Amino acid sequence: MSLPKPYQRLRERNPELVEAYEALGRAAAAAGPLSERDQRLVKFALAVGAGNRGAVHSHARRALEAGVDGDALRHAVLQATTTLGFPSMMRAMSWLEDVLDEAG
Repeated sequence: MSLPKPYQRLRERNPELVEAYEALGRAAAAAGPLSERDQRLVKFALAVGAGNRGAVHSHARRALEAGVDGDALRHAVLQATTTLGFPSMMRAMSWLEDVLDEAG
């Protein structure tokens, strides 16, 4: 997976900061019993809840790479209907479909 250009620039300009951030992510991933697939699905759902388009795109791609299929991601987004509201769910679904269309 290629990294977004802004992240690549940040990594070039501030390598120690990015390494610390990435180390924190690795530590969080290793801190519990969730499989990589489950972690990717949780992080995708958190991105949906945060309403962050870039994060939804990124975590959808990573979830697909970890073996989560498109139908499972769509189902996760549908769970937002009663928690976040219909408009928020529809917004997240459109972001997910961007990634699924791109993935083929």
